[in-house]
Amino acid sequence: MKNLLKVALAQIAPVWLDKKATLKKIENQIIEAADYNAELIVFGEGLVPGYPFWLALTGGAEWDKKVNKELHAYYVHNSITIEDGDLDTICALAQKHKIAIYLGVIERPLDRGGHSIYCSLVYISEAGIIQSVHRKLQPTYDERLTWSPGDGNGLQVHRLKKFTVGGLNCWENWMPLPRAALYGQGENLHVAVWPGSDHNTKDITRFIARESRSYVISVSSLMRKSDFPENTPYLNNIIEKAPDLLANGGSCIAGPNGEWLIKPDIITDGNIYHTLDFNRVYEERQNFDPVGHYSRPDVTKLKVNRERQSTIEFE
Repeated sequence: MKNLLKVALAQIAPVWLDKKATLKKIENQIIEAADYNAELIVFGEGLVPGYPFWLALTGGAEWDKKVNKELHAYYVHNSITIEDGDLDTICALAQKHKIAIYLGVIERPLDRGGHSIYCSLVYISEAGIIQSVHRKLQPTYDERLTWSPGDGNGLQVHRLKKFTVGGLNCWENWMPLPRAALYGQGENLHVAVWPGSDHNTKDITRFIARESRSYVISVSSLMRKSDFPENTPYLNNIIEKAPDLLANGGSCIAGPNGEWLIKPDIITDGNIYHTLDFNRVYEERQNFDPVGHYSRPDVTKLKVNRERQSTIEFE
């Protein structure tokens, strides 16, 4: 049974910009996944407290605009500070149910002063220990108006049964060198998290699987106009231009040969389950291994800086 890993793809909507309510919803999905004997559950990008959809709907690039300032401050108030124990309950559930977790959060880290926020992918082991926090290296387009660029500290992989898992946020998955950094550490189960929509997942999921000869899990969130809570600041300004469907999911799994195991799902609201067989990795590595027999490190080699960046260094 060590060759088999049951995974859960948590395709859900956040309780938008409400940290406590979203965490409670996540807890329920973890408990359900444990009841189905899942050993790994993955949640979408920035699920806590949600994706900054307002930036594209309220003139987010307009300088010194009150609506954007106030929404940003509200967003920061509802972000995750790991040092303050915001994920302690999630870690306790992981330990209780012996389930590993990849969770996308908007992080307000104290090691960067505690005022800026980062789009982070947190890995919690089945022992309930936070083993890595990967801050998105490069926020995409309008995301840069609210998220800060991260660093290489979280470019790490983790052993889970026979698998070696690693993960990236959204368009980071299109960046060849961060992918290679994970491949070189033995990754054979790649986790790609997204804010939502099959237009993101339908091509890159299979591409990474075929390039790396690994399993690739893409997990996206949902977001409908009806998912905006009534107490959202400037709600009318946001929904005035919002489509009825802002994120349709598209969570999926590709096998090590690049073929679909689960095609992009734009229907399910909840957990999607599948069991992975590690032997398929070895089968596909027989003819191609991007960091093994089909590589030339004497010709090309990647250098990775995994130092956690900070403005100050105490001696």
